[in-house]
Amino acid sequence: MCGIVGYLGSKKAYPILVKGLKRLEYRGYDSAGVALLNGNGIEIYKKEGKVVQMESIVPAEDSLATLGIGHTRWATHGAPSDRNSHPHYSQSKRIAIIHNGIIENYASIKEGLSKRGYTFQSDTDTEVLVNLIEDILIHADVSLAEAVRVALNQVVGAYAIAVIEEGNPDQIVVAKKGSPLVIGVGEGEYFIASDATPFIEYTKQAVYLNEEEVALISLEKGLEIRTIANELKRPYVQELAIEIESIEKGGYDHFMLKEINEQPKSIFDTLRGRLLVNQGTIRLGSLDEYEQKFLTADRIIIVACGTSWHAGLVAEYLIEDLTRIPVEVEYASEFRYRNPIITEKDIVIAVSQSGETADTLSAIKLAKAKGATIFGICNVVGSSIAREAHVGAYTHAGPEIGVASTKAFTAQVTVFITMALSLGRKRGTISEQEFRRLILELDTLPKKVEETLKLDAQSKKIAAAYKDVPNCLFLGRGINFPVALEGALKLKEISYIHAEGYPAAEMKHGPIALIDEDMPTVVIATKTEHYEKVVSNIQEIKARDGKIIAIVNEGDVDVTRIADHVIEVPEVDERLSPLLTTIPLQLISYHIAVMRGCHVDQPRNLAKSVTVE
Repeated sequence: MCGIVGYLGSKKAYPILVKGLKRLEYRGYDSAGVALLNGNGIEIYKKEGKVVQMESIVPAEDSLATLGIGHTRWATHGAPSDRNSHPHYSQSKRIAIIHNGIIENYASIKEGLSKRGYTFQSDTDTEVLVNLIEDILIHADVSLAEAVRVALNQVVGAYAIAVIEEGNPDQIVVAKKGSPLVIGVGEGEYFIASDATPFIEYTKQAVYLNEEEVALISLEKGLEIRTIANELKRPYVQELAIEIESIEKGGYDHFMLKEINEQPKSIFDTLRGRLLVNQGTIRLGSLDEYEQKFLTADRIIIVACGTSWHAGLVAEYLIEDLTRIPVEVEYASEFRYRNPIITEKDIVIAVSQSGETADTLSAIKLAKAKGATIFGICNVVGSSIAREAHVGAYTHAGPEIGVASTKAFTAQVTVFITMALSLGRKRGTISEQEFRRLILELDTLPKKVEETLKLDAQSKKIAAAYKDVPNCLFLGRGINFPVALEGALKLKEISYIHAEGYPAAEMKHGPIALIDEDMPTVVIATKTEHYEKVVSNIQEIKARDGKIIAIVNEGDVDVTRIADHVIEVPEVDERLSPLLTTIPLQLISYHIAVMRGCHVDQPRNLAKSVTVE
């Protein structure tokens, strides 16, 4: 989950590396470091903590190099510390490496290198890899690129790496497998990064490496790509659509708050070109291409992790209700380890904001090998899941920098709504009248989300009342049960308050034992067929002196009469309601985290893109 950057050209590398690392800190912020190649060889500067701590130790005279690599870390092998920080030297300091991923067989490689006289200064698998590369470089008398390629044939695991060599000031060697890596191509200069955000202000020309590819980036020779099996590949350069403004805070205190407020636009952008109200239809080109597969599928399996898993749970309600196709929602991390039964009649939908989630990627590779059709839903063009899937849909949420996902969740749900409506119409499981009514309501959603965001001040007031509680319960029924799970996740991951989400009916099967005057319960109680039952659940909590924060529809009377705090959201069809009910939960969690002095955009121990298993 670490972030890697690199620069090769005529500009000073260090300022570019530092700016890039700060844009990649969402991927990990246990430590940071840079390796700069100048006339005195390779100089490495690294420090436990965030990039700003590392900046303080780099001398001005060493910031003039025009080639360098940098790294911001989320610790896997070895605790966060200066010595375990990246980059890592080889034993002779002839080469330096940065690495995102895990080398699973590092212990056996390390044992062999130790027998050949190598010693190690860190606890990392990465230092083992760089010494393996050096050992091959010395004994096989090959180029750096060839030594990297040969070394990677001995490696089991995931990696995105960049390697530089003393005496080679015009080249960087990079490679990837299971972790993202993109090369920016400028005028007489090259950039490397885990995603395009570090170099978007310099160039929009990018090359995404495929699995098990090694690239030699040279000012003299240009870009040469080979597989680790030594097959030459032609680089495919694509134009990026991302704008620099989308990765800056734009006046907000935190990226998370900016991204919460961007949801009217991200939902609109996700619907644009798909929801054609004037024509009375939904057009999903990718879905149309595999229409028969979907219409005749035995079942749909959704695999995802974290917030994307919650979006998948919402989709289960939507797809089964509107299409009558059976749906299973699986944690990707568990799916591949239980020998699942998959056939050619199954559709597997992989959901991931980054498109790089390691567990999800592994799950779809397994399903693909068993003959299933893979549909990817992700937010990043050119990502691994987008390339691995047979077909898919982008969410068009724009870059999401805050580690706690907000606009990606609502964009994913929006894609699922359009899919369910389109399939339901084609299967004849919803009437034409119902279809047209729902797409008209869907068209109003960006505006209604905008109205819901006006509840920020009210959400902040509620946050102030509960910022010091140790625990919180979230309840929902039907399609809003996954929203309760998502609300609990948001609160715990950014404020560090223990929170749990439950179906409201399950409260009396255990969680009600926790209820007292110090235990707030957030209840999603919008007007649905379950409304009266939710009111009964609220009364059960009040009978035990519990505090109630209720999300209701405008004009609600029954819940408003008994709840301690009420937030009213616009009324909308129950199947579309998660796009509104999730907004106040995001805002309350955000304000509680700020009031508790937490690092909202970079919560402890977390990283945005989980690219290791």
